Amino acid sequence: MPGVLSQLLAEDNPTQPRRSHRPAPAKSVIFIYATGGVSHIDTFDPKSTSNGRDGSGKDKLMGNLFGAKPNRECGTEVSNIFPHLRDMMHEVCLIRSMRASHFDHSEATLGMHTGSPTFARPSMGSWISYGLGTFNQNLPSFVVIAPHLPYGGTQVYASDFLPAVHQGTRVIPGDNPIANLKAPGQSESLQHLEFDLVRSINKLHLDSREHDTALAARIKSFETAFQMQHSAPEAFDLNDEPEHIRQLYGIDRKVKGPGADFAWQCLVARRLVERGVRFIELIDTGSRPNWDSHGEMNEHKDLAYNVDQPTAALLADLKQRGILDETIVLWATEFGRTPTREGSNGRGHHRDCFSVWLAGGGFKPGHVHGVTDEIGKYTVEDPVEVHDLHATILHQLGMDHERLTFRHAGRDFRLTDVHGNILHSLIS
Repeated sequence: MPGVLSQLLAEDNPTQPRRSHRPAPAKSVIFIYATGGVSHIDTFDPKSTSNGRDGSGKDKLMGNLFGAKPNRECGTEVSNIFPHLRDMMHEVCLIRSMRASHFDHSEATLGMHTGSPTFARPSMGSWISYGLGTFNQNLPSFVVIAPHLPYGGTQVYASDFLPAVHQGTRVIPGDNPIANLKAPGQSESLQHLEFDLVRSINKLHLDSREHDTALAARIKSFETAFQMQHSAPEAFDLNDEPEHIRQLYGIDRKVKGPGADFAWQCLVARRLVERGVRFIELIDTGSRPNWDSHGEMNEHKDLAYNVDQPTAALLADLKQRGILDETIVLWATEFGRTPTREGSNGRGHHRDCFSVWLAGGGFKPGHVHGVTDEIGKYTVEDPVEVHDLHATILHQLGMDHERLTFRHAGRDFRLTDVHGNILHSLIS
């Protein structure tokens, strides 16, 4: 049986587009990750209960602090700190019954990204790159736009035991999103000569080391980096975007704090999807203040202001361009927050229920899945585990989560481990 790298070299490209297990509506994913633990009670599952105590009889309840209104078309109720997103909820499939894999930040973050809160495993983006490849060979298959890293650090976009070519490429908003993209003072013809020489030597070296995934990934990374010198600057340059699009995303708004570049992140994500990148993750903050509002829930207002308009604009822009149906937009956080008060005006970590949402990619627009109790403490209908979410996303990309495997350390691994149920009720 030929080794993994023999197969890759026969194909000549480990990231070339691959046939999915079945026809499917979605081709790519934009994953918006809000790090810190967003309060479901104050955002997408607003609860008005603010009097009395929880079942323990000790902790004082605190309901939604910001008020809420329904979307005019589908009736989904959303907090007033997300007015733009509320206006787009008729395009959104909202899950209110998500359960976190852990109650600590790093573990729950890794659980949401890799399916494993306790062991290093490949990220969802790496699995999707491995399973489907990418359409644009001049750009990475998996791009992470992250001004700051979330809890869990670089493991959230690591490929771990998958071929290293499938790990995420981090982009930092600013004048130089990808550092050292061009060799200073070197002509293109000289680069061609050097690149061809290095590539030929590396492939000779690889012939006797077909299981060396790191070397195969290095060869591919050289190729991609060389091609990116032309493609990446154009993809990240927003100067050709018309003024009405810049206004739609709020590019020129005066925004402060760690999420100030989020409009840039969202608009670049749309440009990358248009250019055939398979998986794009946008990290919403990472340094404090992030969504971890233990002491003061009013922090949520400024954080929501930073991301509300750009996120809604991304949905609207994808829709008007006719590519929302083939793009899964996933918004998630690691867990929710308690229905009870912590400190003077904060909330603690809460794993038993919280909200995530999906749009496009064949998911039901204007749909709400799951019900929590009147104070937002427990799920009372249709609970969802992280493995279920991953299985359903893979399904919408045409992949059977039980067949997308990789042999490592003597057994077959997969994103969903030995778990995962496809949530057919979310699918149009």
